[in-house]
Amino acid sequence: MTRRRTITGFSNPAVKHLRGLREKKHRKAAGQFLAEGLRLLADARECGKLPEILVMATGREAHPLLTALEADVLAAGGEVLEMDEDILAKVTGKDNPQAVAGVFAEFDTNLTALDRSSAKIWLVAQALRDPGNLGTMLRTGDAVGAGGLILIDDCADPFSVEAVRASMGAIFTQQLAQSRWDEFLPWLRSGAGQLVAASLRDAQPYRGAPYAAPCFLMVGNESRGLPEDYEMACDLRVTMPMKGRADSLNAAVAGAVLAYEALAALDD
Repeated sequence: MTRRRTITGFSNPAVKHLRGLREKKHRKAAGQFLAEGLRLLADARECGKLPEILVMATGREAHPLLTALEADVLAAGGEVLEMDEDILAKVTGKDNPQAVAGVFAEFDTNLTALDRSSAKIWLVAQALRDPGNLGTMLRTGDAVGAGGLILIDDCADPFSVEAVRASMGAIFTQQLAQSRWDEFLPWLRSGAGQLVAASLRDAQPYRGAPYAAPCFLMVGNESRGLPEDYEMACDLRVTMPMKGRADSLNAAVAGAVLAYEALAALDD
């Protein structure tokens, strides 16, 4: 069986499979997700993760990173598909698609796969519904050297095309876990870990707060915030000043502000 093929028609079964990965039910059934762009795929390769299927537009410009990626995929037993740009646009759902995309196996997202001692900071998101915010939090985690992102309760799918795109490659550099609150809290309390939330309930200013490593920084749902009992279970609640008409920050922005403040405190 050849592991390099040229796709010439929209009705090809491979195109149907690739397009299906834009929908959660098909991603879960296949255990795969789609990532676009040479930069993301190069980041994945540097992290030791290769696509099971490498998809390339015919007539693309040659690039040494792509040549190396293609060789590694084939050497690892993966498949390389070439197709016209208009077919690739159908796969990615973008009118001007990247010239390269990859199909990756979904990662293990169990809490037990995490090593909490591997980083000073971890990001936690509860019921985060916007895939752009989720991807941004992954990107923030990479920027501050966090261990990873823990998704609590019903969050957006981290393997959606939108979340992967927004992560700018951090989906491959950050550890990722998904759990329910009643699973997460006992896991956290079974070892070292300070749980911190942005809150207005008995909170202290976020600057100068007594952050302690490993520090788990938790933000809540974009519209509802964190449930009260979740906030009260935290070791530390902090507040950020709102000096204009806005009464809150975007969830991903709040996570970034807290992460950099905690990083500064823990690095002192």
